[in-house]
Amino acid sequence: MAGSDENNLGVIGPGNIQEGLRGRLGKFPVATGTNRRALSNINRNIIGGPPYPCAVNKRGLSEREAFCNKNPPIPVHRPLTRKYAAQLANKQQQQLEPEEIKKPVRPVPISSEPEDCNIIDVEDYKTSDDFSAPTFVQHTEAMLEEIDRMDEVEMEDVEEEPVLDIDGCDKRDPLAVVEYIDDLYNFYKKAERSGCVPPNYMAQQFDINDRMRGILIDWLIEVHYKFELMEETLYLTVNLIDRFLAVHPVVRKKLQLVGVTAMLLACKYEEVSVPVVEDLILISDKAYSRKEVLDMEKNMVNALQFNLSVPTPYVFMRRFLKASQCDRKQLELLAFFIIELCLVEYNMLKFPPSLLAAAAIYTAQCTLSGTKQWSKINEWYTGYSEQQLTECSRLMVNFHRIAGTGKLTGVHRKYSTSKLGYAAKNEPADFLLDPPF
Repeated sequence: MAGSDENNLGVIGPGNIQEGLRGRLGKFPVATGTNRRALSNINRNIIGGPPYPCAVNKRGLSEREAFCNKNPPIPVHRPLTRKYAAQLANKQQQQLEPEEIKKPVRPVPISSEPEDCNIIDVEDYKTSDDFSAPTFVQHTEAMLEEIDRMDEVEMEDVEEEPVLDIDGCDKRDPLAVVEYIDDLYNFYKKAERSGCVPPNYMAQQFDINDRMRGILIDWLIEVHYKFELMEETLYLTVNLIDRFLAVHPVVRKKLQLVGVTAMLLACKYEEVSVPVVEDLILISDKAYSRKEVLDMEKNMVNALQFNLSVPTPYVFMRRFLKASQCDRKQLELLAFFIIELCLVEYNMLKFPPSLLAAAAIYTAQCTLSGTKQWSKINEWYTGYSEQQLTECSRLMVNFHRIAGTGKLTGVHRKYSTSKLGYAAKNEPADFLLDPPF
């Protein structure tokens, strides 16, 4: 009957229990008693060695639990947690420890009745100082410490404040295209270089210079304001002028014609109601004929290869202003005042449109608050840190200081009106200059 069925508990007797223990425990001797068998030798390091003992199960160990599960469970790949690593260390130590290190401990009886079982308590087995932990156990401890450290770093990352969703209030507005707005501005950042010109292109011109360019743009800003055109029109006008002058030589007598024609093209692209050619001729004191304007228009669109869709600073200004957390109207007027001052300056062509827009908003925020203001939200949506804006911002502060002086005062007069909130009357942020004035 003993060899007929190992899984039949009804035929397991005291003798078979001893044989089962020998088959299960290998070299571990078994102490015999009247009705119970005890484990006489247990490797002391199995329970007391690792510094991270497994949780003690207070439920007794019956004969069914000890012997019926003949086939061991199939190993499964598990994530390396503290508990699993400690169990793995115990298993490796049981396989690698030499036999002479084994030390007998208190016998633990195995009973056929679960309620009559003694309980293994961790307090009964203390780690002795006579033996140091094996090398692989020390390696496991170091590995567990590294896991804990990584968990702490991950928790710090999770606790970071989330970036404010500035488009949440526009989700029901189909014109806001919230689903595509991030992709649009990622494309604008990549495409803005196509609309930029070499910062030293004026060296290729033989009859005009950067001072003449500044006079022309300062005059066009006043014309734009008088005609009450859209803001996009002004920025596109300046972009068309610079791109045309970068590839086509112009004599100074035709420079104003280039400016008037560029504004006509920008109006056709941006405006709903386009000024007629006669109005532009009249505003230029009838210096040119209608035919001259139309001929220059043909030359410009051919030189620019009909490419009028370029990201200007205005495109980025609207997006970056939305990410600001200040008084929107006051900040908007001051930022546009600052960036229009930059349109007149030739040396500001070295900055891409997105950086100009971000620096103008940064300078305006600092001007209104009296301290440096550039939040994580601003940095996230603009893509520029405060350090990257420092050089451009200092130039803007200097332009603000001298805006009402000299001959090029069109922008200052424009923003000194009540309609535009007297933005030019704000004191410049001299503390941004190095050294401050």
